[in-house]
Amino acid sequence: MRFKNYSGLMLVTALGWASCISPPDNFPSVPEIEFSTIEYVQTSAQDSLIVSVNFRDAEGDLGLSPTDIQPPYNPLFYKRDASGNLITYSNRPPEAPDYNPIDWVVDPIINNMVIKDTFWVEQNEDQYNIFVRFYVKRNGQFTEFKWQDPPFYTTFNGRFPRILTSEEGQSVEGNIKYRMLSSGWESIFRNDTLRIDLEIQDRALNRSNQVSSPEVTLRQISRN
Repeated sequence: MRFKNYSGLMLVTALGWASCISPPDNFPSVPEIEFSTIEYVQTSAQDSLIVSVNFRDAEGDLGLSPTDIQPPYNPLFYKRDASGNLITYSNRPPEAPDYNPIDWVVDPIINNMVIKDTFWVEQNEDQYNIFVRFYVKRNGQFTEFKWQDPPFYTTFNGRFPRILTSEEGQSVEGNIKYRMLSSGWESIFRNDTLRIDLEIQDRALNRSNQVSSPEVTLRQISRN
């Protein structure tokens, strides 16, 4: 079963105010979002679960480009021992986890060189700017479905691209549509009742408020 996340930005009601003009009173410095839509689209290849949120932000510093990989947006932190050496799988301490694709990285590029080994790492959450959590309703209660746990060892957190090309502050509002691709939605969730919680983050690492989708099943939100 294959999982993949893909983010796309759609400015449905894209409006901006020049930085020399005072933004509307209700435009916050910390990004503010409200839930918009959720839909499920089946195809002959991977199926799509698509969520969208409306956003407002006073500075417009939303979005990350493919080149935004330096701190604080670096993907990984490398674990080191007491002497400052990188920890390899063959020399892992007792408290290190068994191999999995989240906690270990194989043959990484470090200082522009491919290092042939397997290293203990910690994922940096700030590499992302949209955060997605799944909840499944069982016996009347919602429980988080944690993709990072076995057997999937993945995440549907992701990135949307920069909204403004300039670094100059400008108030913006619009809509972000986020598409998550998988061939396993039906086999995992079937007729389950789901809820999806979302947040976004600006480049200053200000995290937005959290919003939730309605309680839905895949059938209820299916679009042919």
